[in-house]
Amino acid sequence: MTLSVSNNLFDATWYQEHYGAFPNDFEAFKDYLYKSTFANVNPSSGFDTEHYLRNNLDIYLQGVSPLLHYFNYGRKENRQIAPATVRWQPKSQLIAKDNVDWQLQNIAICLHIFYDDFVDKFADCLKSFPIDVDVFVAAASQEIKEKVEEQYAQLLTVKKLKVAIVPNRGRNFGPMLVEFGKELLNYDLLCHLHSKKSLYSGREQTQWFDYLNQYLFKDRHVVACMLRLFAEHKNLGMYYPTSFWMMPSWVNHWTCNKPFAKSFIEDWGIDVSDNFLNYPVGGMFWVRPEAIKQLLETNYDYDSFPEEPLPNDGSWLHALERALGLLVEKNNYEQFFYHPQAAKFTQDKSYIFANYYKPPTQLITELQGFEVISFDIFDTILRRKYTEPDFAKFQVGEVLTEQSIVATPQAFVDFRNRAEHEIRVQKKFIGDVNIIEIYHRLGQLLGCDEEQAMSWLELEFSFDLNSILPKDEMVQVLHHLSDLGKEIWLVSDSYYTSSQIRTMLRKIGISAPYSLFLSCEQQLRKDNGTMWKMLSEKVNFLRAKCIHIGDNVRADAQLCGDYGFTNMHILNPVDKWQASGLKPKFKDSSEMDKTNILKWGPLMSNLGRYPFFGE
Repeated sequence: MTLSVSNNLFDATWYQEHYGAFPNDFEAFKDYLYKSTFANVNPSSGFDTEHYLRNNLDIYLQGVSPLLHYFNYGRKENRQIAPATVRWQPKSQLIAKDNVDWQLQNIAICLHIFYDDFVDKFADCLKSFPIDVDVFVAAASQEIKEKVEEQYAQLLTVKKLKVAIVPNRGRNFGPMLVEFGKELLNYDLLCHLHSKKSLYSGREQTQWFDYLNQYLFKDRHVVACMLRLFAEHKNLGMYYPTSFWMMPSWVNHWTCNKPFAKSFIEDWGIDVSDNFLNYPVGGMFWVRPEAIKQLLETNYDYDSFPEEPLPNDGSWLHALERALGLLVEKNNYEQFFYHPQAAKFTQDKSYIFANYYKPPTQLITELQGFEVISFDIFDTILRRKYTEPDFAKFQVGEVLTEQSIVATPQAFVDFRNRAEHEIRVQKKFIGDVNIIEIYHRLGQLLGCDEEQAMSWLELEFSFDLNSILPKDEMVQVLHHLSDLGKEIWLVSDSYYTSSQIRTMLRKIGISAPYSLFLSCEQQLRKDNGTMWKMLSEKVNFLRAKCIHIGDNVRADAQLCGDYGFTNMHILNPVDKWQASGLKPKFKDSSEMDKTNILKWGPLMSNLGRYPFFGE
């Protein structure tokens, strides 16, 4: 501690001003050393924990305090440090007040334990829990069940203990719902936790669990304040800490899970229009059972849940996790959160966009360390005036409606999309389709000759080209990087030909040299990983340091990362509109609303010109 104080990198006064009082400076220092292995708390204004760990992932994976590592090794290795940075600050704060009711709440703690070492972790939390609770445990084995019964039955804070041996089905949610669901409705509050670890890098990674467990179950001060807030504010229905800070910027996105949420939309009446949403990332939370009563009341058995192994993302269970906050709000309750870096409770939902503040100068700084810069095209370096990508098809439909070829503009859009889908089916979704194939099939559907069908193709492209506008700052960034000698790749899943795409790129002012990779010509797609497989082999051959930038969470971030690409997710105009706190104007619908598109499309397009905040 003496060394850290002498270097002004641990400031006990500063630390306690930000994170609460401690008996003495040494206890404050110990608190930092412990929490900084999993939370982005800072020791002083002169050292940024998150910066050090994000830029030194080997240290993060070792699970050691960044400040301790810096003193022992980092300085000698010339690892860089940075002053503490406030990445997000809650606009509002909930302050817990002491009241007589908070200790009278009837509480259920529901634990799903797959790894036996978590029995001890949860026991330590229960020992120091501020009030008595009933405990429900879903145990993955007889050995875990016996260990739980032996330890937890002796804890003074445990009033009632119920343990069930459960199959490996339904992850953490299935056993809770099958074994305990209806019984949990009898409680004022429910805390759901599960054993979570990642097994890679030669060491068990529990930082995500440690973060969630600390601010849901272990930290007596945080837990007591949270219980007071629940007791005082009957409108509060769900609590969890803000999303784990080492997760990717897009972690609060639906990603590929909306299709799996169909039953929730139908049964609960929730709205999934927004792509980003607040939910307990990691599936651990506190909730009033009444706020999720539809879920707890449903009769589930283990066959209700998908079998293992499950994908890393894209399943009914991943959709359920995301839908929980929406269900709470549908039932007229509100969510609240704890932000450890600020040590504040809040109802400010904007933390989900905290990593999308990036001025162009910062963007260039972050990108110039790479040799190959890969850009998505649509909604990354160019935008459409009316935002809606199918509007050009609708405009063609208006022309053909006047000619009595189709009944309505929407009918043409439906025929056009049907033709595209049929070609994909014909190809068994292998490779990709181009716009010529699409219009050839469309001509067959509408009973017209090839020449007429190709004239409609040109009309669609003409309408789309007329709507194309540059994302000015991104075009400037691209040119600046090219001037620095960086190799530029443009990669898109598109049915347009290279000639058509190059025409669009000329229109938005792209004059820098680039390599163009189009799905319809490569017969490889980003959104199924085949394009990334090919490009990763190319990068390995070049032995180049490469990064990809794009707006599609699935195609430009998740799958891209799966193939080893460093990537940077950006906001498209629709998502930036939401991030700005504006209500969605384009609802998920089978029919296009021209009036809405003409009114709101240009506003959304202009707002989303630069894909970050800070322009």
